[in-house]
Amino acid sequence: MLKIAFHPIYKHPLPEGHRFPMDKYDLLPKQLLHEGTCEPENFFEPQINLDNETYIQSVHTPDYLEQLYNISIEPRIARKIGFPLSAELVKRERIIANGTIEACNYALEYGVSMNIAGGTHHAYSDHGEAFCMLNDQAIAAHYLLQNKLAKQILVVDLDVHQGNGTAEIFQKDDRVFTFSMHGKSNYPFKKEISDLDIPMEDNCGDEQYLETLKATLPKLIDQVKPDFIFFLSGVDILSTDKLGKLGCSVAGCKKRDEFVFEQCLQREIPVEVSMGGGYSKDIKTIIDAHANTYRTAQLMYF
Repeated sequence: MLKIAFHPIYKHPLPEGHRFPMDKYDLLPKQLLHEGTCEPENFFEPQINLDNETYIQSVHTPDYLEQLYNISIEPRIARKIGFPLSAELVKRERIIANGTIEACNYALEYGVSMNIAGGTHHAYSDHGEAFCMLNDQAIAAHYLLQNKLAKQILVVDLDVHQGNGTAEIFQKDDRVFTFSMHGKSNYPFKKEISDLDIPMEDNCGDEQYLETLKATLPKLIDQVKPDFIFFLSGVDILSTDKLGKLGCSVAGCKKRDEFVFEQCLQREIPVEVSMGGGYSKDIKTIIDAHANTYRTAQLMYF
């Protein structure tokens, strides 16, 4: 069964002017239920799990966590996060991270699992950036490694923005291979060094994007030999995206997802998927592109 972490964020609404691009987290599960792709039992609502704090602490520095949890980050640094900090937002980040940990367990059982939030790859070990405060997939990777549920992990980050925080966190950890295929001229303008970075030129369309991915990912999996994969499935590679500069279509984005899942399935490697970015002007485009990832997983795995 496809299991999907979902936390209803509007229990604690964001201030006016900060809802976009957050609306999609509320609308996507409604769409998946409405169209029949998912049933209520596909969803689980994670909570804060104090037993999992050790994995957050394995990724993020004590000083940063103390300031984050106490909402005492220096304003100049806090502005990089993009949200007005609050205890409720920090709580939500902790819940998201726990949702990705729980999703890993489901992926080990069923082959694939998803987090409707997550993909917070701009969170560094010692600070947050760009709507990211705690790096959910990095935290879940530490959970797998410390509990000997995986020995070698591959992060496949296909968001339009480089996974700079993830690259920094694992820069000296050979157990986690970081692969980021992103827009060359997109944020972050100062890139970190992933184990493998593939910067794509502006307006790169479906054909070039998919050819590059198909020429890279199978060889990379065979080289790294992971026993667990994290997939960041951002849909900000679309030509309609307000914050991206690539030129992919919704159909091309779906083919990307199909190819990633195909590679995982063929090799029987469990994969956890976090949603990542998507900022097209029309919310319907965002929801359709994200929903395709879930539709594809249901069709291919179940």
